[in-house]
Amino acid sequence: MKKNKMNLEWRRLDNSAKIFPISGGKKYSTVFRLSAVLNEKIDPEILKKAVNIALEKYKIFKVRMKNGFFWNYFEYNTKKPIIEEEKEYPCKYIRPDANNNYLFKVTYFDQKINIDIFHSLTDGNSGLTFFREIIYNYIEHAHKEEFKEELRVQRKVEFSTEDSYIKNYDKKSKSRTNTKKAYKLKGPKIKLGAISAIHEYINLEQLKKIAKEKEATVTQYLTAVLIYSIYTENYKKSNKKNKKRPIKVCIPINLKKYFPSNTMSNFFSYLTVEANIEKNELYDFEKILELVKKEFKEKLTEEEIQKTMSANVKLGINPFIKLIPLVIKKPIVRLSYIEIRKYTTTTFSNIGRIGIIGKYKKYIESFLMLIAPEPVEKIKCSACSFENKIVFTFTSILDDANIERKFYKFLTEKGIEVNIESNGVLDVISTKTK
Repeated sequence: MKKNKMNLEWRRLDNSAKIFPISGGKKYSTVFRLSAVLNEKIDPEILKKAVNIALEKYKIFKVRMKNGFFWNYFEYNTKKPIIEEEKEYPCKYIRPDANNNYLFKVTYFDQKINIDIFHSLTDGNSGLTFFREIIYNYIEHAHKEEFKEELRVQRKVEFSTEDSYIKNYDKKSKSRTNTKKAYKLKGPKIKLGAISAIHEYINLEQLKKIAKEKEATVTQYLTAVLIYSIYTENYKKSNKKNKKRPIKVCIPINLKKYFPSNTMSNFFSYLTVEANIEKNELYDFEKILELVKKEFKEKLTEEEIQKTMSANVKLGINPFIKLIPLVIKKPIVRLSYIEIRKYTTTTFSNIGRIGIIGKYKKYIESFLMLIAPEPVEKIKCSACSFENKIVFTFTSILDDANIERKFYKFLTEKGIEVNIESNGVLDVISTKTK
């Protein structure tokens, strides 16, 4: 493998990562955000130090992207990232020239630290590992007296940059075909490229109790509430042609739970919950929840996960696609990507519980995760939990918050405590009164 003058390797993109730089752009940013809200105002100088220390440990992030003849590749980045106050909407396309060619961007505002990450670099779970290191570093340097020992003895990190897709896929595996286009969310869009972010802070203990009564997991229950909210607030108002299509929710899966891997590169797959409202008469929440549980049971098995993952790997290593020059490949793949998105109504990514070392917890109020909406999937959803709160986030380019309001109202009517915050793009004050 070639090495640059600093004796550091360039490396190939993993199988999933290849698609993102080719299909990404201002409309399809393929960026996700992680945020931590601390209980103190952020010091930008300490944050810069925290980021640079984390980068020395996780050099996988210390890269820029270059164009090869057939594919993009990563090259070591000798510059330092730019850390600045938050000015833009979340999950916006990361222009290389705006951050010294880094594929992530760290910003801050008041008590909040954000990291926006281009999906070619890594997935949500590995991104969280890097972000958590930044938060640890920040707290240690902001409170040096309390963390003398931690500053003296640095945490050890172990990871690889292997392509775990290639290592674990099955050449003989065959996946089920996805032939039905999905129901499209309809409605006027927000003007001027704005993105609405609405965070619903849900009492986790109360939610778990309700889900358990229905013999469902938290992810299953929230998926059913999401489908029911889309059905009542958007689907019912659609034309007959759109109503014939199923509401499809794409749910990313952390493949490290199923295959041995310590890679920091992308290693995720997905399952798709398909709700044929008209065909299966899914007109109430209970029926939708039963459908969701059934879909999870059938599709969240090692065999089905292997099929989906292997099908995606085969596409990435297809000799015909592989040998097309990048300049020709880009427009073909971009059009294919837009077409593929039509088979999903929305995405719901739940990265689960965010574990924090006990000594650091008192400095952190909450964590957030956001994923970028796009012209086809106009609303995207994400969730993460910390202590006794799970934050369900809607990012949207639709110019109303009807689905978000219904989601809130449904949970509160079940006796679950929910508090709402937004970035102010859409008026959600009425959520609490409806």
